[in-house]
Amino acid sequence: MKKAVILFLLVLTTNGYSQFAKNMFSKDPIINLENWQKQRVYFGYYLGFNSFDFKFDYKTPVKNDIQVKKTTGFNVGVVGDLRLQEYINLRFEPGLYYSKRDLYFPEFDNTNDAVREVNSTYIHFPLLLKFSALRTGNIRPYLVGGLSTTLNLSSNAKSLDDNFQQKFRVKQWTSAYELGLGIDIFTEYFIFSPSVRGMFGISDELIRDNPANGSSPWTDNIDSMKSRAILINFTFH
Repeated sequence: MKKAVILFLLVLTTNGYSQFAKNMFSKDPIINLENWQKQRVYFGYYLGFNSFDFKFDYKTPVKNDIQVKKTTGFNVGVVGDLRLQEYINLRFEPGLYYSKRDLYFPEFDNTNDAVREVNSTYIHFPLLLKFSALRTGNIRPYLVGGLSTTLNLSSNAKSLDDNFQQKFRVKQWTSAYELGLGIDIFTEYFIFSPSVRGMFGISDELIRDNPANGSSPWTDNIDSMKSRAILINFTFH
């Protein structure tokens, strides 16, 4: 299944690149879907990949930062687009994001204490403004930015166990701002839009260990822990 999805995306990307080359070097390109983006509202869907990280701020300086081992996750979702004017659109892109991160605490010698897994299944709700450039042939680049809120279905927020029982807990709801760029490629039948976006957390999502268990070497010195990520999406309208 993974190989089939990757092959499918490669074919679409190759098709998009062919369209790009044709429009860059052809004097009189055939204009595809000329009136599509004049619609007031239109919809689509996206598939993609992500790489999530954590940014740590500490209460007191540390010799060795907490290390984050990142993995590549996947994204899938839908797009609702509202045209505000010719070059500005309001977009809502709810989706499901899966990510996995391993945290390494360098002060521990015992592997069971030094490593914590953070598996995250996010329902992501970004509200974005899309600023499009002038269309050239069948190519139209754009910038996108906005705010998002995220529900983490794997947060362990309600668990009574904490790091003393090897449970690393994070909050269910977090918020972030997002900035990115992309390109609309108008094919004969649909619009293919590859994009890359950075997501930067603005709320602390760490749940500290229970005071009843005593001083916590895992969470006591962390002033804030915020997610950040690179999101790569392939959108189809």
